[in-house]
Amino acid sequence: MDSNNDLALLKFGIGQPVSRTEDPTLLKGAGSYTDDVNVKGQAYAVMVRSPYAHGVIKSIDVTAAQAMPGVLGVYTWDDLAAGGIGMSNPPMMVKARDGSNMKAKPRPALATGKVRYVGEAYAVVIAETVAQGKDAAEAVVLEVEPLPAITTIAEALARDAPTIHEAAPGNVTLDYHFGNTEAVNEAFAKATHITKLKPISQRIVVNPMEPRSCIADFKDGRYTVTVCSQGVFGLKQSIANDILKVPPAQVRVITGNVGGSFGMKIVAYPEYVCALYATKVLNRPVKWTDERSGSFVSDNHGRDHEVTAEAAFDKDGMILAVRLTGYGNYGAFQGLPLQVTVNAVKNIVGVYRTPLVEVNTKCVLTNSTPVGAYRGAGRPEGNYYMERLIEQAAREMKRDPLELRRRNHIQPHAIPYKAPSDLTYDSGDFPSVLRDGLEAADWNGYAARKAASDKRGKLRGRGIGHYLEVTAPPGKEMGGIRFEANGDVTIVTGTLDYGQGHAAPFAQVLVQRLGIPFERIRLVQGDSDQLIAGGGTGGSRSIMASGTAIALASDKVIENGKQLAGHFLEAAAADIEFGNAHFTIAGTDRSIGLLEIADRLRAKPNLPEGVPTSLDVSMVVDSPPSAFPNGCHVCEVEIDPETGVVQVAKYTMVDDFGVIVNPLMVEGQVHGGVTQGIGQALMEGVRYDKDGQLITGSFMDYAMPRASDVPSFKFASHPVPAKSNLLGVKGCGEAGCSGSLPAVMNAVVDALSVYGITHIDMPATPHRVWQAIQNARQAAE
Repeated sequence: MDSNNDLALLKFGIGQPVSRTEDPTLLKGAGSYTDDVNVKGQAYAVMVRSPYAHGVIKSIDVTAAQAMPGVLGVYTWDDLAAGGIGMSNPPMMVKARDGSNMKAKPRPALATGKVRYVGEAYAVVIAETVAQGKDAAEAVVLEVEPLPAITTIAEALARDAPTIHEAAPGNVTLDYHFGNTEAVNEAFAKATHITKLKPISQRIVVNPMEPRSCIADFKDGRYTVTVCSQGVFGLKQSIANDILKVPPAQVRVITGNVGGSFGMKIVAYPEYVCALYATKVLNRPVKWTDERSGSFVSDNHGRDHEVTAEAAFDKDGMILAVRLTGYGNYGAFQGLPLQVTVNAVKNIVGVYRTPLVEVNTKCVLTNSTPVGAYRGAGRPEGNYYMERLIEQAAREMKRDPLELRRRNHIQPHAIPYKAPSDLTYDSGDFPSVLRDGLEAADWNGYAARKAASDKRGKLRGRGIGHYLEVTAPPGKEMGGIRFEANGDVTIVTGTLDYGQGHAAPFAQVLVQRLGIPFERIRLVQGDSDQLIAGGGTGGSRSIMASGTAIALASDKVIENGKQLAGHFLEAAAADIEFGNAHFTIAGTDRSIGLLEIADRLRAKPNLPEGVPTSLDVSMVVDSPPSAFPNGCHVCEVEIDPETGVVQVAKYTMVDDFGVIVNPLMVEGQVHGGVTQGIGQALMEGVRYDKDGQLITGSFMDYAMPRASDVPSFKFASHPVPAKSNLLGVKGCGEAGCSGSLPAVMNAVVDALSVYGITHIDMPATPHRVWQAIQNARQAAE
């Protein structure tokens, strides 16, 4: 008994590199993504999108479209509003510096009064087939009085800029402030050195592999919507309360397999609202699936921030204060405001002792696709700003950047550390992580690699991304454990796997806590009818939230199991001990297995009063506070000075994710994050023309990283367990972006420093790099 359980823990317990249990199904094409779901009698929705970036709607004529073959209905916002459909509210609100609310207008599913960006839907066609729906969509006539389009922050803030929403004068939805202005100004006034940069985090198209899709069905007074999402419980509340205005019990949200999201699929998009309206009106299931061209304009974009970052240092090179001043471009409707506000405050500090922080930022509206969360949602940017400041300050002060980092490190003995963000770091050993990162990267062997690059006529540079990010704040999470009739054990929890691979690590927690055979464990996350709470997946919180919920639910199983074991073994519950998946009478060899108790309960035995009748647990727990994953990423690049092409030649990462439940999956997560960071650093970027037309609207115009753009990564860990949660975990999903943005861009600047170049904005495309070299050469003549 003991040896078998020990073997199971060695193979499937916490810390073991267990393969993803989803992969055999997905790799055989047997997964069930939203577009794979079909309901008998379903109709199809086709969105009719604005070709104009900005204009007053004079009329929408749907007469011809309604008369076309196969068309079941053509609807505008007037129809939806008359049907009681409500508008979507921003996912959260942040207070302005004066304490007032963010000036964010709720978003209608279809444009009303004005169109505000190219791709905004103003009508929806429901037809028997997609082809018929597309034909009818072309027959809808939109009459618009054009207005000037503004797509950049500078245009939006100009004195003569058109107003996008009357509720947001000057196109500013939020004037945010954090910090003690007087104290920060005093610190800058007495500083021996001040470094100032204006880094840009450009707009990104999220581009997950799976386009968005939904299928809505209204039956027996209840709505069911199958949709790709990041969490069904929260989406259900939003749909019921804000949009349908019905009790949540009348809404069921189902999510199957999801092909990536990175923050983008978290909200209730207009297409889902239209499908929900139409299914009730037509008494038919309604399906909608996007195409890639539609995704480019209708999926929430990411990033798009312009800031001035400043750091004040004393004569010894110690940081006195850091200040961020800038803007976030949130497109035509204000979405999640965290990126340039709260998350900027939390993540600018990083691993450095920073006495004072001030953040002055504004959220700005433009005639562009709305911006939402994208892998990190302000966390990578905060680290990017700080790491660029450190490198630039070292250059200006003629100090070794490694020495400057070490000098300003928060030391292990100073932890718990109260950061100026009002957060307290509970764990971490930043000097050791830096040391391990440099050693793993063969920092001292760089000169030979650089000489080899020089010999080939290439510029070589190296950069560090020494990051710390703050994961999502606490919330409520479900911990459910269900013992099934067939002997399986099902975990029920409200996070959601949209590509991460939750099934194996969550099962590993259960194996560790209860000793249940790994192969008998199942996972349910994507059915709101089975959840009593759920925070969804986002902010690198899943293993902390669901892991804690599973651990606490396991404790309850053990508590109930002791009472049941006492009954079956004819002993007092107080004398029962649990270990190795068995309940044993203390001091004896008499025991009963956990699964044996579950099996006996299926026969519904007569139990004394007060003894539980089931081992099943369904509970809501408070998820743990934010954790502080951190690491040291080291990147080396080669640049062809004649073409400006940048190649990532070497990439090494050492990360502190606390206790690692599954190292195989953690490494995969970081690889993905780093690759996305490389994409933003070197190639990705959205462009609009002067009329607000998206000119990077397909993969012909929008570059994405490919396998040939990344090297073989070297990954290592320096785990320092978190003290803020039961498992000691810290979260890893977004860390790759936080480390890679500064590491890659610091390497690019280092390579270009031979020309006197000290900063270049992302993306460091061949043209931008080549132009910077030409400009530097001309300036030197």
